[in-house]
Amino acid sequence: MQSFDTGTSIPSITTINPQNPAGLSTFTRTLTALLNELENNFTQLVILCIGSDRSTGDALGPLVGSMLKELRPGKAIIQGTLTHPVHALNLEETRSAIKNKYNSAAILAIDAGLGQRQSVGSLEIGKGGLRPGAAVKKRIPPIGDIYITGIVNIGGFMELMVLQTTQLGVVLPLARFISWGTYLSISRVGWLSNIQPQ
Repeated sequence: MQSFDTGTSIPSITTINPQNPAGLSTFTRTLTALLNELENNFTQLVILCIGSDRSTGDALGPLVGSMLKELRPGKAIIQGTLTHPVHALNLEETRSAIKNKYNSAAILAIDAGLGQRQSVGSLEIGKGGLRPGAAVKKRIPPIGDIYITGIVNIGGFMELMVLQTTQLGVVLPLARFISWGTYLSISRVGWLSNIQPQ
């Protein structure tokens, strides 16, 4: 896990192992700090959970979106759930709809990713946009002001099949960790307190 100072400096990318006893506190501290940095530029937050419910590995985003809906954070607009997923085929349409309906919203983008064997089950959180579909060589413009990527399997070979055969036992704990940590972080961010529930 990358070291993290509790001061105002935030690493560009922080890698977190949810199995680490300090993992949740590091996640919430990092995400809260990143959200607080956006206070002067935005008045809303859209949590964009990207992925497909038809592939186990790619279902991380929709699982997080559905879990967050159940937690009812009330301070964020959630896009992308198991019943209404946001994926490569409707991402541009969703991007336009967010821009038109929530023109003062920051975007927290959440997606699954592939990585090194030792990284499977961990996540990365950082500033800037993520590239949806990059793991399967799709060229989609980056999206987001903050991103969270859950590493669900090993990349580098036959990525589509790897995503489809990913173990739910890896994806589900990651989804639970990300959704709960995101919920806790949002509850600590003062500038989001006036956002009404959807």
